[in-house]
Amino acid sequence: MTTSAEGDIYSKNDIWSGRLSLRTLGDAPDNWVVSFVLRGTAERGHLTLLSPLGSTLARAHWTPGLAELEQGGSTRAYANLQELTTAISGSPLPVAAMFSWLKGEALNADGWTPQLDGLDSGRLQARRTWPAPAAEIRVILDPPAD
Repeated sequence: MTTSAEGDIYSKNDIWSGRLSLRTLGDAPDNWVVSFVLRGTAERGHLTLLSPLGSTLARAHWTPGLAELEQGGSTRAYANLQELTTAISGSPLPVAAMFSWLKGEALNADGWTPQLDGLDSGRLQARRTWPAPAAEIRVILDPPAD
């Protein structure tokens, strides 16, 4: 068990870190890569996004009915984690499904197709073909701490 700075307790099965890449295709293609530390579940948790050099880009935390994003010295509130991640990325992301995918469960998400065959080596990939724009998520997980 691990306790977060906010006092929440997580099992080691609910903590991931690594690198995340999101690429969207369309009229305004975009690509970003960040390091991350994710703790919790789709219902309650914390996410820290880090630059390639290790500085904190943003922090998010969420509970049922509220998601908050701390970025650049200000905090913004959203109704839920889905709304927050859409605001960060500019594109709807399969938030609930991603937690399942990280645990090796092939949960369906509208338009998204996960590839979980690399999860044993710490790699996860998912593609969205609809709705537009097409998008791709790639995750490389850090090896678990003992």
